[in-house]
Amino acid sequence: MNMLSRIQTGVVHRPPRLLVYGPHGIGKTSLAAGAPDPILIQTEEGADEIGIPRFPLAQTFEDMMEAMAELSNNDHQFRSCILDSVDWAERLVWDYTCRQNGWTSIEQPGYGKGYIAALENWFHVLNMVNAMRDRGMAVIMLAHTEVKHFDDPTTDGYDRYQPALHKAASAKVQEAADAVLFMNWKIVTDEKKEGFGRKITKGMGNGSRQLFTEERPAALAKNRFSMPYRIDLPAGADAMWPAVAAHIPYFNAQ
Repeated sequence: MNMLSRIQTGVVHRPPRLLVYGPHGIGKTSLAAGAPDPILIQTEEGADEIGIPRFPLAQTFEDMMEAMAELSNNDHQFRSCILDSVDWAERLVWDYTCRQNGWTSIEQPGYGKGYIAALENWFHVLNMVNAMRDRGMAVIMLAHTEVKHFDDPTTDGYDRYQPALHKAASAKVQEAADAVLFMNWKIVTDEKKEGFGRKITKGMGNGSRQLFTEERPAALAKNRFSMPYRIDLPAGADAMWPAVAAHIPYFNAQ
């Protein structure tokens, strides 16, 4: 059979691989829990109150990979897998890499060699993510956020939000994701006049959340679905996921 006979045509909407990151306690897990028939692979504690089906807390890299293998190799009723969180999963990756090489810490080999070695195990994780997607599952990876200085070669440097991962792993996880979504509180500024003509600008919030889907200087983000730049999330946990899924073709094609 030649390659010409295998040419594919038409649009195919496959289950998405999403990376959702944001500050601690903003409701990332609650958002993801609204996905169709979810199951949680937990690498950190704190999801018991959500109440969705979940594997026991992964204490090792092997625990995490075994859970992924169960979902990718066996028949089950779940249609969405939530990995909560990838930054805590990174600790499991580092621990496994250290055990493989007889290191006491990921820093031991020096010159960043430990983090480069860990990438090989990150590739195993991402291969499992793809295997679950091939099985028909959406995969939602959650991460905390950090603020890092970015030296932009085209202008002055600035601080921005990004996933709380080592830069090498973060680049690979973001590359593998169909969308990198930054979840944050809606900030409203209030300008007040002080003495001597001074103006003080204060940031305030009312508990509203927003999801950013395209990169701006303030935060890393991307999407392959023509999503709006910003999605205002409804207040109720049950309403957050439909507001996001409405912009992802796979969920609308079902």
